[in-house]
Amino acid sequence: MKAIVLNEAGGIDKLTYQDIEKPILKSGEILVKVKDIGMNPMDVHIRSNEQILTMFMGSDRPVILGWDISGDVVEKADDVTDFKIGDAVFGATMGKGYAEYVATKTDRFVRKPANITYQEAAALPVVGITAWEALVVLGKVKKGDKVLIHAGSGGVGHIAIQLAKHLGAKVIATSSAKNRDFILSLGADQHIDYTTENFYEVLSDIDFVLDPLGGETRIQSVDVVKKGGIIVSIVPLNFEEAQKNAQEKGINLIILRGQGNKEEMESLAGLLSKGIIKPHVTAVYPFAQMKEAHLAIESKRTVGKIVVEL
Repeated sequence: MKAIVLNEAGGIDKLTYQDIEKPILKSGEILVKVKDIGMNPMDVHIRSNEQILTMFMGSDRPVILGWDISGDVVEKADDVTDFKIGDAVFGATMGKGYAEYVATKTDRFVRKPANITYQEAAALPVVGITAWEALVVLGKVKKGDKVLIHAGSGGVGHIAIQLAKHLGAKVIATSSAKNRDFILSLGADQHIDYTTENFYEVLSDIDFVLDPLGGETRIQSVDVVKKGGIIVSIVPLNFEEAQKNAQEKGINLIILRGQGNKEEMESLAGLLSKGIIKPHVTAVYPFAQMKEAHLAIESKRTVGKIVVEL
């Protein structure tokens, strides 16, 4: 089968195309013939840094990257009862996604709703799980809350805006001016252009902040959150200063290290089927152009999600 393997971390030249053996199923697994792969910034971070690569994938080489996939079930282990051969599915696999076939546990996989494409399905799992765990599980966002979502036009941000509106929140989102209309089309009540306006100078009494950026943005976010409010950050590095400031002000700063589960994926699939959330696919690359897809992610200018199609 076709696959892209990584023998060592580095630039896009380290992504190597190979023909390898189709995986053999283990107990509790399904074999998915992949149609689309959802790309995430984590793909680039893991590919480019040996320490992060080992942290996520272990020390054995080569490895296959890729977490978000959609496709069809072509085989299943005897003990799998929640899927049948021929089911259209999507979900998050722990690596192995850059391949024609993926053998995966079913704990983060669900059936694809008929009203969404394979591309849209592949675009959702990691960012959907992240948004769900941040807003619903950790933030407990409810009707009437004032919610600030940084990088609202990005993968996590654009799903989080839609989810926060569904939960009944007043949503404020940041992005550059060129993405203002996109942000508002997702349901945001207010847009802040971070290139011309400092959010920490115009906002106050925020109940919840979603921080996909870290750094100064996370530190400055502490200043706009009310006492008892929550900041959920998905950047696990260099958060000590922000956490100290948050504790002094009675604010709960949480670093999200989510994994996702079947129940969360079922909830997200339900929202997809009702049209409450919809992933925005900004570009689709063929499998032969995976390197170009990585470069597009590295540009940090992606609106919504990039998908690679087999």
